[in-house]
Amino acid sequence: MAHEKYENLIQKLHQCMEACSHCFDACLQEEDVQMMTSCIRLDRECADICGYLEQAIARNSPFTAELAGVCATICEACGEECQKHDHEHCRECAKACFECAEACRQIA
Repeated sequence: MAHEKYENLIQKLHQCMEACSHCFDACLQEEDVQMMTSCIRLDRECADICGYLEQAIARNSPFTAELAGVCATICEACGEECQKHDHEHCRECAKACFECAEACRQIA
C-alpha cells in the first residue's frame, strides 16, 4: 500500500494534529484569550491540514507531495506562533509542528 511509504509522515501528522487540537483547547482556557487569537487560529488551520493530508495519503491522492508542501508551510507558521508563548501546551505544540513540517518537506 502507498501509505506504508509515508509511515513516518503519518505518525508526525497525527501527533501534530493532536498537539494542535490540545493547544487550541488550552489556549481558549487562558486568562488573556485575546492575546492567543493568532495561536488559536493557526492551531485550527494546522490540525485541519494535518488531518486532511493524512486522509489524502490513505486514499493515495496524486496530490500528496503538493499537499505536503502546503502542510509544511502551515505547520511552520503554527510552530513559530506557538513558540512565542510560554505556556507548556504551546511549547509542545511548536515542537510537534516543526517535526511535522520537516517530515512534510521530505515528501514535498
